[in-house]
Amino acid sequence: MIQFKLRPWNISDLDSLVKYANNWNVAKNLTDKFPYPYTDSNGKAFIAFASKGKPVHIFAIDIDGQAVGSIGIHPQDDIHRKNAELGYWLAEPFWGQGIMSVAIKQAIDFAFTTFEIDRVFARPFGTNVASQKVLEKNDFVLEGKFERVLIKNGNYLDELIYAIRRANWTKETKIINQV
Repeated sequence: MIQFKLRPWNISDLDSLVKYANNWNVAKNLTDKFPYPYTDSNGKAFIAFASKGKPVHIFAIDIDGQAVGSIGIHPQDDIHRKNAELGYWLAEPFWGQGIMSVAIKQAIDFAFTTFEIDRVFARPFGTNVASQKVLEKNDFVLEGKFERVLIKNGNYLDELIYAIRRANWTKETKIINQV
Protein backbone atom coordinates (compact mmCIF):
# COMPACT_ATOMS: atom_id res chain seq x y z
CA MET A 1 0.00 0.00 0.00
CA ILE A 2 1.11 3.54 -0.72
CA GLN A 3 2.23 5.42 2.39
CA PHE A 4 0.08 8.39 3.37
CA LYS A 5 -0.66 10.59 6.34
CA LEU A 6 -3.65 12.55 7.55
CA ARG A 7 -2.89 16.16 8.36
CA PRO A 8 -4.63 19.54 8.56
CA TRP A 9 -5.39 21.38 5.31
CA ASN A 10 -3.22 24.32 4.30
CA ILE A 11 -3.65 26.95 1.58
CA SER A 12 -0.52 25.51 -0.05
CA ASP A 13 -2.70 22.45 -0.86
CA LEU A 14 -4.85 24.47 -3.27
CA ASP A 15 -3.25 23.27 -6.52
CA SER A 16 -3.35 19.57 -5.63
CA LEU A 17 -6.88 19.91 -4.20
CA VAL A 18 -8.21 21.43 -7.42
CA LYS A 19 -6.25 18.96 -9.56
CA TYR A 20 -7.74 15.91 -7.83
CA ALA A 21 -11.18 17.22 -6.85
CA ASN A 22 -11.99 18.38 -10.38
CA ASN A 23 -13.11 14.90 -11.43
CA TRP A 24 -16.66 13.84 -12.18
CA ASN A 25 -15.98 10.28 -11.00
CA VAL A 26 -15.26 11.74 -7.54
CA ALA A 27 -18.00 14.39 -7.52
CA LYS A 28 -20.78 12.02 -8.65
CA ASN A 29 -20.54 10.17 -5.31
CA LEU A 30 -20.69 13.29 -3.13
CA THR A 31 -23.29 15.91 -2.24
CA ASP A 32 -23.82 18.88 -4.52
CA LYS A 33 -21.81 20.97 -2.03
CA PHE A 34 -18.80 19.29 -3.68
CA PRO A 35 -19.01 21.02 -7.06
CA TYR A 36 -18.03 19.87 -10.50
CA PRO A 37 -16.16 21.43 -12.13
CA TYR A 38 -14.05 22.20 -9.06
CA THR A 39 -12.34 25.60 -9.22
CA ASP A 40 -9.67 27.52 -7.30
CA SER A 41 -12.47 29.49 -5.64
CA ASN A 42 -14.12 26.26 -4.45
CA GLY A 43 -10.77 25.03 -3.14
CA LYS A 44 -10.03 28.24 -1.22
CA ALA A 45 -13.48 28.14 0.40
CA PHE A 46 -13.06 24.48 1.35
CA ILE A 47 -9.59 24.96 2.85
CA ALA A 48 -10.87 27.91 4.91
CA PHE A 49 -13.81 25.78 6.13
CA ALA A 50 -11.65 22.72 6.87
CA SER A 51 -9.10 24.79 8.79
CA LYS A 52 -11.46 26.58 11.17
CA GLY A 53 -12.56 23.71 13.43
CA LYS A 54 -11.23 23.48 16.98
CA PRO A 55 -9.92 20.88 17.14
CA VAL A 56 -9.28 20.50 13.44
CA HIS A 57 -11.44 17.57 12.35
CA ILE A 58 -11.22 17.67 8.55
CA PHE A 59 -7.94 16.30 7.26
CA ALA A 60 -6.05 16.16 3.99
CA ILE A 61 -4.96 12.73 2.82
CA ASP A 62 -1.31 13.45 2.01
CA ILE A 63 0.83 11.33 -0.30
CA ASP A 64 4.33 12.65 -0.91
CA GLY A 65 3.32 16.18 0.08
CA GLN A 66 0.25 16.31 -2.14
CA ALA A 67 -3.32 16.47 -0.85
CA VAL A 68 -5.05 13.67 -2.77
CA GLY A 69 -8.29 13.48 -0.80
CA SER A 70 -9.99 14.39 2.41
CA ILE A 71 -11.55 12.74 5.43
CA GLY A 72 -13.47 14.44 8.19
CA ILE A 73 -15.39 13.82 11.36
CA HIS A 74 -18.37 16.16 11.74
CA PRO A 75 -19.76 16.23 15.29
CA GLN A 76 -23.50 16.79 15.38
CA ASP A 77 -25.39 19.03 17.78
CA ASP A 78 -28.63 19.31 19.74
CA ILE A 79 -30.37 15.94 20.15
CA HIS A 80 -27.81 14.35 17.80
CA ARG A 81 -24.82 15.49 19.91
CA LYS A 82 -23.64 11.94 20.67
CA ASN A 83 -23.14 11.34 16.93
CA ALA A 84 -20.62 12.42 14.33
CA GLU A 85 -20.76 12.06 10.57
CA LEU A 86 -17.84 10.66 8.62
CA GLY A 87 -17.20 12.16 5.19
CA TYR A 88 -14.41 11.32 2.78
CA TRP A 89 -13.18 11.26 -0.80
CA LEU A 90 -10.02 10.10 -2.53
CA ALA A 91 -8.52 11.02 -5.90
CA GLU A 92 -9.31 8.47 -8.57
CA PRO A 93 -5.65 7.48 -9.30
CA PHE A 94 -5.43 6.15 -5.72
CA TRP A 95 -8.62 4.09 -5.64
CA GLY A 96 -8.42 0.38 -4.84
CA GLN A 97 -5.10 0.56 -2.99
CA GLY A 98 -6.35 0.24 0.60
CA ILE A 99 -5.71 3.89 1.46
CA MET A 100 -9.26 4.79 2.39
CA SER A 101 -9.70 1.72 4.57
CA VAL A 102 -6.74 2.74 6.73
CA ALA A 103 -7.72 6.42 6.67
CA ILE A 104 -11.19 5.50 7.98
CA LYS A 105 -9.63 3.46 10.82
CA GLN A 106 -7.53 6.49 11.78
CA ALA A 107 -10.49 8.87 11.56
CA ILE A 108 -12.66 6.61 13.74
CA ASP A 109 -9.90 6.38 16.35
CA PHE A 110 -9.64 10.17 16.28
CA ALA A 111 -13.42 10.56 16.60
CA PHE A 112 -13.89 8.30 19.61
CA THR A 113 -10.74 9.56 21.32
CA THR A 114 -11.45 13.27 20.77
CA PHE A 115 -15.22 13.67 21.04
CA GLU A 116 -17.76 12.49 23.61
CA ILE A 117 -19.78 10.57 21.05
CA ASP A 118 -21.26 7.09 20.93
CA ARG A 119 -21.76 6.70 17.18
CA VAL A 120 -20.04 7.61 13.91
CA PHE A 121 -22.19 7.36 10.81
CA ALA A 122 -21.72 7.70 7.06
CA ARG A 123 -24.29 8.13 4.31
CA PRO A 124 -23.09 6.65 1.01
CA PHE A 125 -25.28 6.63 -2.06
CA GLY A 126 -26.85 3.29 -2.93
CA THR A 127 -24.88 3.40 -6.19
CA ASN A 128 -21.51 3.76 -4.43
CA VAL A 129 -20.67 0.11 -3.79
CA ALA A 130 -16.96 0.81 -3.16
CA SER A 131 -17.83 3.18 -0.32
CA GLN A 132 -20.22 0.64 1.17
CA LYS A 133 -17.52 -2.03 1.08
CA VAL A 134 -14.86 0.14 2.74
CA LEU A 135 -17.29 1.01 5.55
CA GLU A 136 -18.20 -2.66 6.07
CA LYS A 137 -14.48 -3.54 6.12
CA ASN A 138 -14.16 -1.05 9.01
CA ASP A 139 -16.97 -2.69 11.05
CA PHE A 140 -19.69 -0.22 10.08
CA VAL A 141 -23.15 -1.77 10.09
CA LEU A 142 -25.94 -0.89 7.66
CA GLU A 143 -28.58 0.72 9.87
CA GLY A 144 -31.01 1.91 7.24
CA LYS A 145 -31.85 2.32 3.60
CA PHE A 146 -34.02 5.09 2.26
CA GLU A 147 -35.11 4.43 -1.30
CA ARG A 148 -35.08 7.19 -3.90
CA VAL A 149 -34.70 10.07 -1.43
CA LEU A 150 -31.62 11.76 -2.93
CA ILE A 151 -31.53 13.66 -6.19
CA LYS A 152 -28.17 13.80 -7.95
CA ASN A 153 -27.76 14.92 -11.53
CA GLY A 154 -31.46 14.50 -12.17
CA ASN A 155 -31.55 10.93 -10.88
CA TYR A 156 -33.15 9.61 -7.71
CA LEU A 157 -30.74 7.61 -5.57
CA ASP A 158 -31.00 5.51 -2.42
CA GLU A 159 -29.40 6.82 0.76
CA LEU A 160 -27.77 4.25 3.00
CA ILE A 161 -26.94 4.86 6.66
CA TYR A 162 -23.91 2.99 7.99
CA ALA A 163 -22.62 3.40 11.54
CA ILE A 164 -20.14 2.15 14.07
CA ARG A 165 -20.85 2.41 17.80
CA ARG A 166 -18.28 3.16 20.47
CA ALA A 167 -19.13 -0.18 22.11
CA ASN A 168 -18.08 -1.98 18.90
CA TRP A 169 -14.96 0.09 18.26
CA THR A 170 -11.54 -1.44 18.70
CA LYS A 171 -8.69 1.04 18.66
CA GLU A 172 -6.18 -0.34 16.19
CA THR A 173 -4.28 2.64 14.86
CA LYS A 174 -2.42 5.60 16.19
CA ILE A 175 -4.29 8.85 16.60
CA ILE A 176 -3.88 11.51 13.94
CA ASN A 177 -1.01 13.77 14.84
CA GLN A 178 -2.41 17.27 14.76
CA VAL A 179 -0.09 20.07 13.78
